[in-house]
Amino acid sequence: MHLFRLDASILPNMSTSAEIADRAEAEWTAAHPDGTVTRRHLGTTPLPADAWALAVIAGFTPEADRTPAQREALALTAELAAELQDADAAILAVPLYNWGVSQHFKTWADLAIAGVEPATPLLKGTPTVVVTALGGGYAPGTPREGWDHSTPYLTRIVGDVWQADLTLIKCELTLAATTPSMEGLRDLAAQERAQALEAARDAGRVLAGV
Repeated sequence: MHLFRLDASILPNMSTSAEIADRAEAEWTAAHPDGTVTRRHLGTTPLPADAWALAVIAGFTPEADRTPAQREALALTAELAAELQDADAAILAVPLYNWGVSQHFKTWADLAIAGVEPATPLLKGTPTVVVTALGGGYAPGTPREGWDHSTPYLTRIVGDVWQADLTLIKCELTLAATTPSMEGLRDLAAQERAQALEAARDAGRVLAGV
């Protein structure tokens, strides 16, 4: 069995999305102690920002005329796409940054899409957990309702374009513990975290087929 794990936090040692994803991974690993885990950490090892443009332009360039950089970019797109296609299960831990997905996650998604024919369902039918952590609150009725432009993108790409068997785990208010102006939300934030960890445990068991 083969699990693909992606992280996108730029602060891996204090990442809520990683903590929640760890809980799901632990359940999968417990059920598959001899399984293989392929890891990619975009926060600590980002992909080249120019690789997507190089790969796309290379697609319109005769093979003999491609530059070494274009060939490297094409090889990278194929590698990223294969990591998804080869997985029996997947966990993606993706924080919200500046009300959207981070540029390094968007680069990864664009490159993976470029590595196959258009609209190829890279995770078709694959049990996949997407964990997203948001520093503030974006629920209906809150001042920032509608400001979360990350979660709709994640579900559209992973669930609709890649056709994963998707479970979304969303944890809000992660900055409450360290932000004085959010002190009154700390109890609610603790509840959010506890619920997300419980959901991750359950989702990990589903990933593992338990």
